[in-house]
Amino acid sequence: MAKANKVIITCAVTGSIHTPSMSPHLPVTAQEIADAAIGAAEAGAAIVHLHARNPQDGRPDQTPEAFAPFLKVIKQRSNVVVNITTGGSPTMMVEERVKPAATFKPEVASLNMGTMNFGLYPMIPRYKGKFKHDWEEPYLEGTRKGMFKNTLADIEYILTTCSGNNTRFEIECYDIGHLYTLKHFLDRGVVKPPLFVQSVFGILGGIGTHPEDVIMMRRTADRLLGDNYHWSVLGAGASQMRIAAQAAAMGGNVRVGMEDSLWLGPGRLAESNAQQVTNVRKILEGLGLEIASADDARAILELKGGDKVAF
Repeated sequence: MAKANKVIITCAVTGSIHTPSMSPHLPVTAQEIADAAIGAAEAGAAIVHLHARNPQDGRPDQTPEAFAPFLKVIKQRSNVVVNITTGGSPTMMVEERVKPAATFKPEVASLNMGTMNFGLYPMIPRYKGKFKHDWEEPYLEGTRKGMFKNTLADIEYILTTCSGNNTRFEIECYDIGHLYTLKHFLDRGVVKPPLFVQSVFGILGGIGTHPEDVIMMRRTADRLLGDNYHWSVLGAGASQMRIAAQAAAMGGNVRVGMEDSLWLGPGRLAESNAQQVTNVRKILEGLGLEIASADDARAILELKGGDKVAF
């Protein structure tokens, strides 16, 4: 039986936040995404959080056909827990976003807990080069006026669409109110414990990255959810490793990956997701903590098992 004090490392290998021009190392093709996920697992990630992209221009692609090639490869080559996004990107409707998880019935799917401003446009002036693809800058700039829509009806739609598949959720909470929304669905029995709560810090429109923000999210989750949840954190950009270290010292799990940060250190791009996993693993082991294997994570989170997915 896995000990719950082992730390689960999740790696989000590509996401839909960063654009291909920002780093030559961002996985785009199905082969690159598969290799990144497998490399992250070999470095110590128990869970890989997956998005798909158009292989020609790197645009976020939420069609099941875009996911199928790398899902099969990852399953053939690794025992890692596969987590399929239902977030997709802020430009997509919920019916589109849920399709891959509904189709492939993964052990874990992500679930965003509230409509929010999701400001990516500050990244435009930080990138000094010329964007390679014509969609990139308008996509980032569009977040100034747009929003990431996750209404109560949207959340319930995702939960009920996946309810018969025994898929559990990486429940992404970007602010305190999202924890109250989660408590609402828990009280109604629409979502079942044990919950896997991912506190997200550093997205413009959500909670910040101050150590007090991390403590407040943990205290609020403890008060609202009690023993019904396992806590994990991700820090966006430069806060990635600092927040991981703080949360791990508080008994939490951690998420890293090039969805959340393209960097390994100041001015140094990560060359792979595995590098970030290795980095955070050193921090965790330096704190005297044990790293959860994929099967440990399955036991801790009470997952259905990799043999019960539809890919």
